[in-house]
Amino acid sequence: MAKYDYWITAEGLLLIEGWARDGLTNEQISYNMGVSRQTLTEWSKKFISISATLKNGKEVVDRKVENALYKRALGYSYTEVKKTETADGTFKTITTKEVVPDVTAQIFWLKNRKVKEWRDKQDIDLAVKEMPQITIKRSE
Repeated sequence: MAKYDYWITAEGLLLIEGWARDGLTNEQISYNMGVSRQTLTEWSKKFISISATLKNGKEVVDRKVENALYKRALGYSYTEVKKTETADGTFKTITTKEVVPDVTAQIFWLKNRKVKEWRDKQDIDLAVKEMPQITIKRSE
């Protein structure tokens, strides 16, 4: 039985996908698998199931983070449910809470999505096209 046989099973692929979704790098995933980074790269080329699993695991978590950043940048509301037990019974309190828009998340989003308009460093061309001619006249 080859070492990759386990990693192309449903169980092995589920582990790989979970590690990718948790944000592990390919180097960390290969370490968890007990193989070198190069071996994982070779297996990814050889087995579409491994390649697709790594890709899908990483895309899912990236999308979740993007969505969370977007939500945080714009602000949102949510419902909080609290249960309180007293001698008279259990009471449920439902409260709608508001999370205000986050300026830092907005700046981060704009600097990455609208680079030309929002980046800190501006490219300014200071090159001199032509040197002016200076004539010095001597008085006698």
